[in-house]
Amino acid sequence: MQNTNATSSTVKKKAAITDQQVLIAGGGHVGLSFALLLAHHGIKSTLLEKNSYPTISPQDDRTRSHYLDSRNTALSRRTVQIYQEIGLWDELQSHACRIDAVQISEQGSFGRAQLKKEEEKVESFGQVMENAWLGRKLLLAAQQESLISIIDNANVIAVEQQPDGVTLSFSYYGEEEHEQQLQASLLVACDGRDSTVRQLLDIGTTTYDYQQTAIVGVVETDKPHNHVAIERFSPAGPLAVLPLTDPEGDGNKEYQQGYRRSVVWVCPKGEETRYLEDDAHFLATLQGAFGERAGTFVNAGRRGGYPLTRVLADKQVAGRCVIMGNAAHTLHPVAGQGFNLCMRDAHVLAKMLSAQVLRGEDIGSPALLTRYEKVRQTDQKRVIRFCDAVVHGFTHPNPAIKLARNMALVAFDKLPNIKPLVANYAMGLKS
Repeated sequence: MQNTNATSSTVKKKAAITDQQVLIAGGGHVGLSFALLLAHHGIKSTLLEKNSYPTISPQDDRTRSHYLDSRNTALSRRTVQIYQEIGLWDELQSHACRIDAVQISEQGSFGRAQLKKEEEKVESFGQVMENAWLGRKLLLAAQQESLISIIDNANVIAVEQQPDGVTLSFSYYGEEEHEQQLQASLLVACDGRDSTVRQLLDIGTTTYDYQQTAIVGVVETDKPHNHVAIERFSPAGPLAVLPLTDPEGDGNKEYQQGYRRSVVWVCPKGEETRYLEDDAHFLATLQGAFGERAGTFVNAGRRGGYPLTRVLADKQVAGRCVIMGNAAHTLHPVAGQGFNLCMRDAHVLAKMLSAQVLRGEDIGSPALLTRYEKVRQTDQKRVIRFCDAVVHGFTHPNPAIKLARNMALVAFDKLPNIKPLVANYAMGLKS
């Protein structure tokens, strides 16, 4: 079994504050972040990932090998604060590009609005980061953390709950396949939209197919982004162009303003092939939708197409098991709220578990976990409603609705006290 937990002789041993342990199924960005949050509070965890992790080391070259080939995530200010709390932001920020302003408009309409960091008196509205870089740094931090054990190539096959714990059975694909079991006080499933653990627990889902496909990739423009994010609404769906760092430097100096931009283009399902395969068509379509706001789109990288479906778990707690991340709520990518909502969930649960330990009580207590689920409902429901309202409101063809939403944009831009409220919600500071 590959145990990447002891890759460096400089790892500092940290004493756990409890013998109770947590099992985490799913080692993506949310699962790794949650393990690191637990370790920050002195709680041990074992993380299982079905895929094979790459071999990395702190000495790896940090330069980008694929200038235009990457997926990216917009981290809200609250998510940045969470990574600062656990001491990871200094490692992450070299590849993060701050968002100083957000421009919002609708194609072919008069409504438009703008958020500026100076007006809202914030350092930035968030940061945009390449998924590959974020994942690499999270994995490296987890590998170097003595309170985290990592098992990759692990396929979860059964979950059994007892009054005082939970048992997870998994098959390990090493030189030969064999089954193993782990026991802990608590199981947290961060294993994605099609969560195996959720299915094993017989937790159903409520799904909604948006009949859309998100085309996600990186483009280059002839005009520097100046740390401006552009949200544009078209009849096909919401679109976004976000600032990215340059291949050299962090993109946060005036002379490194950056020409790379992350693009999320939403098209009706069934129309994605040409956008994915024809660079000229994709660039021309972007140009038509955005006009000159971003300058001229001059180059496009490899793109991925992702069918958009909202998937909500019918419940997020079952006994000693918690459903988290995309396993709990997979949302439309409009406004980049999905991952940031997951991080707020993880942060709250880690703090609640820490408080439970300090009281000398059971961290897998169903009553505690049920309380966590209730605590998080307001924030989750607000974000879900917001995402759906934006998607449906800005794609509805009714002229009266179109007029109303453009007037709403103008009102949002001009009326006092509205922007700060919306900005705080978008940054995750008011949840």
